[in-house]
Amino acid sequence: MQNGLFSSESVSEGHPDKLADRISDRILDAFLAKDPQARVACETLLADQCVIVAGEFKTRRIEDFHAVRESADSLVRSVLRDTGYRDAQTGISPEQCEIQIRFNGQSQDISQGVDRADGVLGAGDQGLMFGYATDETPELMPAPIVFAHRLVRRQSELRKSGLLPWLQPDAKSQVTFRYVDGRPTCIEVVVLSTQHDDGIGLDELRDAVQTHVIEPVIPEELRAESLRTLINPTGRFVTGGPKGDAGLTGRKIIVDTYGGSAPHGGGAFSGKDPSKVDRSAAYMARFLARQIVARGWAKRALVQLAYAIGVAEPVSFVVETYGTESESGRNITAQLAREFDLRPQGIIETLNLQRPIYYPTAAYGHFGRSDLKLPWESAV
Repeated sequence: MQNGLFSSESVSEGHPDKLADRISDRILDAFLAKDPQARVACETLLADQCVIVAGEFKTRRIEDFHAVRESADSLVRSVLRDTGYRDAQTGISPEQCEIQIRFNGQSQDISQGVDRADGVLGAGDQGLMFGYATDETPELMPAPIVFAHRLVRRQSELRKSGLLPWLQPDAKSQVTFRYVDGRPTCIEVVVLSTQHDDGIGLDELRDAVQTHVIEPVIPEELRAESLRTLINPTGRFVTGGPKGDAGLTGRKIIVDTYGGSAPHGGGAFSGKDPSKVDRSAAYMARFLARQIVARGWAKRALVQLAYAIGVAEPVSFVVETYGTESESGRNITAQLAREFDLRPQGIIETLNLQRPIYYPTAAYGHFGRSDLKLPWESAV
């Protein structure tokens, strides 16, 4: 965006799609805690008072597979409680909802391409992944998604603290920035919809959200003179979570990444172990883009990686800096290719990905996080 308005959205951890992501990553972490080399492809569906967790899994010891499968029911219920749901009326009952576990072994056809006979780890699937970084925020992230995340995080903090006890877990935000000459200058529109108890009046809710959520998050210097704030624009949001809408793993991939400011290859993250390049290579692409901007090589950077299933070397690797590079003669792509191993095993080792670190990433974005020590957010 050079000149004009650009919007990004975020959702809270209580949004039904985010609940699905969180459950899938909770299952993934349980497998990695027992077997760092576990192969995990976990999908979750929530609808009203039913949760279905399904997927394909492979562990070196069959006992580990059975142990996680047996604990899956309690893991799901713990995520629902941790998210803040208490009963069927407000979203889903952690104690009484139906939970179906459908775990299968990983297909041998896939396994032979990943764990190859020559000992080299092949890519777990074909696909293309993008990473992006920009100097428009300290997080090296686009400003609209940064502030969209901050709004729903603030909603969650107030709910958990009890300051606004009528708040419920489901919420969505949207922030519209005005860009001038490629830089974000002010916020023109803020949208926040939050689930709430039935007893709170709309005027009271809007006043409280304006005072305790929007004003602390949106700095005065960024507020446009004509700033519009739209709080619960439908007027009522009592029914939320899976009771209000079905949730499915992988439906918030733009929320998870750059808010639409950069391309997306289409692959979701949650529920996938790091042999799946949908996840690990997207993290590596962000890591590389971040290096470019943090090192002062460019003000903006987009990195694309692409892979073929069962093949270790990427089939393509390219860097775009949009004419913002600080030194015209530097071949950034070649320099990064020499410095970093972009094969799946190299990515896993560089970023130390075979650990149970994924559950916290499943809400409020995978990138630009200062509250988590994520290896792809580090500088070298």
